[in-house]
Amino acid sequence: MRIYSNKKEAKSANKLVENLQNYFVERLNAISKEFGDNQPFEAVEWLRDKGRHGGGIRFEARDESIYNRASVNVSQVHYDNDPSKKLSSATAISSIIHPKNPHAPSMHMHFSWTQMRDGKGYWRLMADLNPSLVPSQNNKELFDTMLANAAGEVYLDEGLAQGEHYFNIPVLNRTRGVSHFYLENFNRGDFEQDRTYVEQFAKKVVDRYIEITTNALIEHSDYTKEERQKQLDYHTIYLFQVLTLDRGTTSGLLIHNQNDVGIMGSLPSHINRKLLESWVEKMPKPQDKLLKSIIEALPNENPTHIDIEVKIKLANSVREHYKKYPQALKLQASGEVIPTTVTNHL
Repeated sequence: MRIYSNKKEAKSANKLVENLQNYFVERLNAISKEFGDNQPFEAVEWLRDKGRHGGGIRFEARDESIYNRASVNVSQVHYDNDPSKKLSSATAISSIIHPKNPHAPSMHMHFSWTQMRDGKGYWRLMADLNPSLVPSQNNKELFDTMLANAAGEVYLDEGLAQGEHYFNIPVLNRTRGVSHFYLENFNRGDFEQDRTYVEQFAKKVVDRYIEITTNALIEHSDYTKEERQKQLDYHTIYLFQVLTLDRGTTSGLLIHNQNDVGIMGSLPSHINRKLLESWVEKMPKPQDKLLKSIIEALPNENPTHIDIEVKIKLANSVREHYKKYPQALKLQASGEVIPTTVTNHL
């Protein structure tokens, strides 16, 4: 049984992310019904410390005719019964959608509320569009326009700048994706007002992504072998960024090992191992060792299948690397503000 936080703000944040999860999953299932095999997303639960400190539910895609990999995750970890922790609760919705059709872009979003023991808290807002093929300018403009509308004039420039910075991949001289937004430590002093802002922002992200994906499936019912290869190569970039740079992924793995499969839910089903191997020499030390360890965890095949067993091996590779080289955490992605996610749980 999963036990929820009894704090007022944490309860409200949890209700919000659960409602957003249902909203998104219903719309993704509608795409499956219209274009695919009508296989709905399936719920999978995980527990933190057997449920005493919360846990979560992720909805995973089951329609392989539409989705390469897709999950919509909700979690709440809390320490109501452990006053020694700096953190009171962390409540989040995090989702990555990788469509099967290369013309439909991947999309990542994350919205969360973190509350400290002293009652202070903040929201985190992230959303980014990740096309595998040369991006349709119309899709980029649609997503950019949505971000501008969702963020509002006051927060747009900061969110876009931090998004560009966070999703930059220095060794490849490119960003992951084409449209990014990242707002850290968001708190205007009115919890309910900020909650409404986050809710409206998240729904606009969902609505625009559903629109983009639906249009792509209507306009491109088929795709070529070359387009599929480009998607495979982009999925390799995505895995590379997540496992070597993404601070949220690494923090989750370092805090505990009770949701490794869920944390690795952002990984696509297959990648180009040879392409990944070609980047080892580009890596700064000691991150070259991290990439080598990641490659060793992969099956020796191409395309390389990322199944549950491989996800667990990859999670362990990342965790063990940063335990051995904690100073390497400074090389990970960040905005201007670096959240103290790991130390909050100590």
